[in-house]
Amino acid sequence: MSDLLKDPMILRQIIMDHYEYPRNHELCKNPEYHEKHMASDSCIDDIYVQSKIKDGVVEDIRFDGEACTISTASTSIMSELLQGKTLEEAKAIIENYFNMIDNKPYDEELLEEAVAFYNVGKQANRIKCATIGWKAMQQMIEESEDENGK
Repeated sequence: MSDLLKDPMILRQIIMDHYEYPRNHELCKNPEYHEKHMASDSCIDDIYVQSKIKDGVVEDIRFDGEACTISTASTSIMSELLQGKTLEEAKAIIENYFNMIDNKPYDEELLEEAVAFYNVGKQANRIKCATIGWKAMQQMIEESEDENGK
């Protein structure tokens, strides 16, 4: 386990930074973007996630809506982490993230700052918060592949 995961204060700082100053936290009106609406029945989370996927690459991710600290921070981190990745790379990162949340083996190097959520799996009421934006992105990738015959 890396030193990052051993210091709860660093993890808290990462989460709070992405909550207070979320990246890519603005929707755009552009027909090239796909959009998913996700809402939680157990938390305040009610977000829209947009992605621009072109030629098999995630070019941009944006999000907005009402969300708790965990949901906002995890979606913000995801929006940075997946930009510029091929669909295969993005799917591998998403799968790895879900493995981490489910307390299964994962590669923390792939997840970068998303490792800040490694303990979420121990808090059942927070799992949906930590995955809601990621699930939206996973669905948009699958839809993009379906549209392009993959």
